Amino acid sequence: MSSMPFRSSRPDSWTTPRSHTDATLRMMKYGKIQPMHQPTFWERLFGAH
Repeated sequence: MSSMPFRSSRPDSWTTPRSHTDATLRMMKYGKIQPMHQPTFWERLFGAH
């Protein structure tokens, strides 16, 4: 193993947050916000929540 520290000229993505993107641009890139629970066929058919 080497004792030399790893160095990179590129900034670390964990320490430098992404610049804020407009909500419209985010929607164009990823689509509409999806619910965490997708209703099943039967839940949609009978309207169960």
